[in-house]
Amino acid sequence: MIEREIIHTTTASKRIFDVLQDVSQFLILFLKVSLELIVRILQYVLPKKLKDINGEIVLITGTGHGIGRELALHYAGWGSTVICLDINEKNNLETVEKAKRLNGGAVFSFICDVSKRDQVFALADRVKTEIGPISVLVNNVGIMPTHPLNQQSEEEIQRVFDVNVFSQFWTIQAFLDHMKERNRGHIICLSSIAGIVGLSNLVPYCATKFAVRGMMEALHEELREGPFKNLIKTTTIFPYMTNTGLCKHPKVKFPSILGLLDPKDVARRIVEAHRSDCLEITIPSSLLHINNWTRLLPDQCGCLLKDYIDSGVESDLK
Repeated sequence: MIEREIIHTTTASKRIFDVLQDVSQFLILFLKVSLELIVRILQYVLPKKLKDINGEIVLITGTGHGIGRELALHYAGWGSTVICLDINEKNNLETVEKAKRLNGGAVFSFICDVSKRDQVFALADRVKTEIGPISVLVNNVGIMPTHPLNQQSEEEIQRVFDVNVFSQFWTIQAFLDHMKERNRGHIICLSSIAGIVGLSNLVPYCATKFAVRGMMEALHEELREGPFKNLIKTTTIFPYMTNTGLCKHPKVKFPSILGLLDPKDVARRIVEAHRSDCLEITIPSSLLHINNWTRLLPDQCGCLLKDYIDSGVESDLK
């Protein structure tokens, strides 16, 4: 009987200790979250201190036109060494010539089909030998077939995943070792508003951009929990429709508020996000907050908001 009472008392004491330990851990978490919120509010109010990117070795995919070309010009203007990567040699050389006229950082042109893993890894070795290990990777390349799912061919769907998703896996795998060798780095990947909200005529494209979002979130965790915590950073970009030619038949109800974005402005915002070490941003920034709040509402409320905004793309097969 006495032994049972002792066991019962010991068990009760252990339960009380476990409860107190859980409560104390929760209070510590609450305190840390509160402090982080205060820091974020102060950072929002106070002027941002942007890090210097002069001298960084930046590799950008899809620099033959559009956002990729503007990114190359921005980084070169800031004094970064820029490696322009595209499958179209003529367009890529035009970008390089424009960047060189800025008299900023050195600019190089490489031709590669980033959807081919063997080409990407061969390129990584060549870049390391000829220029040095890169410190910044910008995965910008993307394609966007715009018609209903049942009108998309097997080849189209496979190609959009090869270019928009698998190319980003290959480049990250190939160049992450460059950053680990330098003991620092930054990986920037372009998703899309279509990686936050599903849109008609863009089912495969949305799937690829949602995949990029998931890939980057998981990669951030992997790096955060590993030996390179705070040394190799990640940024995911979700731009609204941009005037690059990908949106062949854009549908915009409020052009003064949500008109097509200028690639120059998008590139500027991407570089700012890099220099601010942002984890993820939408362009415009308000769209991420609108989406997050809308997701808390009933599903039908989100549909009503989509119908009101009424923006997207029409089929390019009409």
